[in-house]
Amino acid sequence: MTTTEIWITIGLLMLATILTRCSFFLLGDAVKLPEKVQHALRYAPAAAMAAIVAPDLVFVGGTLDVHWTNPRLLAGLGAVAFFLATKHLLGTIVVGMVLYTVLRLVL
Repeated sequence: MTTTEIWITIGLLMLATILTRCSFFLLGDAVKLPEKVQHALRYAPAAAMAAIVAPDLVFVGGTLDVHWTNPRLLAGLGAVAFFLATKHLLGTIVVGMVLYTVLRLVL
């Protein structure tokens, strides 16, 4: 790619990002999303976080590792169990990191 093509690509990507992210602000109440779509969008942050975190828990060195000796997976499962029991987000982070550190040193 030439330098000009790279700058055109960057400009088009910037325009696409601005249009998609600002469209709800620019259009205001002119466009109303259906109730089902609004309900589905409530799960988007959790789904995005799971998509980011899950591969890091089960892939070690580029290979799938779901064995009981995987400290990342065990710490993640322990953190999930803690969150389900307490609903305390900061505590979940602390418990997950402490579990990971202990399991990494032990295993």
